[in-house]
Amino acid sequence: MTKTSLVDFHCHLDLYPDHQTAVERREKAQTYTLAVTTTPQAWPQNRDFTAGKRYVRAALGLHPQLVAEHAAEIVTWKKYLPETRYVGEVGLDGGPDYKHSLPKQKEIFADILQTCAIAGDKILSVHSVRAAKGVVELIEANLPVNRGQVVLHWFIGSKKLITRAIAINCFFSFSADMLQTASGRKVAAMVPLERVLTETDAPFTKLPDIEYAVELLAEIHKVSREAIQEAVTQNLKTLLV
Repeated sequence: MTKTSLVDFHCHLDLYPDHQTAVERREKAQTYTLAVTTTPQAWPQNRDFTAGKRYVRAALGLHPQLVAEHAAEIVTWKKYLPETRYVGEVGLDGGPDYKHSLPKQKEIFADILQTCAIAGDKILSVHSVRAAKGVVELIEANLPVNRGQVVLHWFIGSKKLITRAIAINCFFSFSADMLQTASGRKVAAMVPLERVLTETDAPFTKLPDIEYAVELLAEIHKVSREAIQEAVTQNLKTLLV
């Protein structure tokens, strides 16, 4: 397994103590990395630190956990959208601390999806904690398959929801931490290999190790690590076409 083929399609490099060094380390390691952001205010620095990089890309985000306080920043988000193909972290969060803002989250996420549909050719990394059904429904309603691509980050949902998500061309990204949970392993077993990507969600995770995620996916799908890595690499190519 070569380092050049490793993929981390969801992490937060700007939340490391030294943001620029974190970007440079990923570039030196030749790890294909999507560095998501949590508010559009973080975009300019992320854009500048990843400019000209071969392996690291920055995504423009408005995290659902921050929507209650930062909903007005959707205006700034729209201003910056033409500067990038990548969007994230966006989505819905129905956890106890954020459920009160779900109506506003849905409004903002629908607006993001509609804006991406108009722009076309955007790739989104989407959060869906305790809101998997709402996320899939909003994608179905607001982002036609031929107008953008969605990667569902740490998605926990039923077989029916996974099938619906695949029908609208979604991919799924898995971290080692997720794959050590019963719910995460169950989802991974239901997602076909042609829809699988790897991620770390670093620095929030205990095991920000892409190769370990590959190993766990190999165990779950009962194939070799090389087969998983080949699938992930091909899926990334498919996503970026």
